[in-house]
Amino acid sequence: MSTFEAAGTRARGASPTTAVRRLRALGRAELTLLGRNRGVVFTALCVPLLLPFSVRPALDHVDMKKHGLTLGTTMLTAAIGFSFLFAVYTSLVNAYVARREELVLKRLRTGELSDAEILTGTALPAVGIGLAQAVVVSVACAALLHTGAPKAPYLLLPGLVAGFVTSAALAALTTAFTRTVESGQVTALPLMFVTMLGSGVTFPTEVMPHRLAVVCEFLPLSPAIRLVRGGWTGQLSGYEALGALGTALAWTIVAVFAGRRWFRWEPRR
Repeated sequence: MSTFEAAGTRARGASPTTAVRRLRALGRAELTLLGRNRGVVFTALCVPLLLPFSVRPALDHVDMKKHGLTLGTTMLTAAIGFSFLFAVYTSLVNAYVARREELVLKRLRTGELSDAEILTGTALPAVGIGLAQAVVVSVACAALLHTGAPKAPYLLLPGLVAGFVTSAALAALTTAFTRTVESGQVTALPLMFVTMLGSGVTFPTEVMPHRLAVVCEFLPLSPAIRLVRGGWTGQLSGYEALGALGTALAWTIVAVFAGRRWFRWEPRR
């Protein structure tokens, strides 16, 4: 019996059976399998923490003070953006495709677990890793780059929630175009490149030409990145914050609906 089948059996046999217990069982099973794949573990844990240093040379040529930014908040936002992409998005594309091709997801659907519980339980370890990275990066930047405390902390939570949920939902949607785990490295690239270049991860949207920045604000992860940065800098006005929250909510709803609507539960032939 596989790890996931055992988790499903324990969840179905729970008395009383609750959604929380089922999600916990699936989360533990996925975490166990995740730990066996060293490549995925390295990508999820280390890449988001190391990549922000690669954008440091480019930031040296940007007048940060002119745009009301600091090196610390910019690198912190970049690290959290990379967590959205690598800790959650790419790792979940691999996880969903691998479980689908192994018929794990198909077997889980024959039990008491709902489709939403299966997808959410599989995503829990990746989201947990991303959240842990956000906390570590925030503490490290506060200590080493003197970012200080967030000036608008009420924007951080919706920004993180929107980023993690949207990334997970987009991963589920991406699997509809992904035949194998290996091809997932290719199908995930378009969203990764667009997000890194246009959503303010590699460099802030504030330094872009105005018209380009306006267009980039409507990319899937742009509102989440904007809320996270605004939470630290406190530079978002009430109108801008409401706009970012509305766009983030809209993308979250669209991504969740599309992910569930077009997600494939059986291997692609």
